[in-house]
Amino acid sequence: MNSPDQAANSPDHPPQRLADIVGTVIALLTLTLPLCAIAHYSSNKVEVLQQITYPLPIQKE
Repeated sequence: MNSPDQAANSPDHPPQRLADIVGTVIALLTLTLPLCAIAHYSSNKVEVLQQITYPLPIQKE
């Protein structure tokens, strides 16, 4: 069995700085890369189709 003294003397490991940086970079790439791809491949020219109108027949009573 472990005595309470051994548990109190166990070293606490601080969070790894490199893992935090890599996680942040991955998160930023995940958010920005799709937007950059959409902006790159989308067309700047937008063709606006004009709506075709048909005259309505007038009903005479």
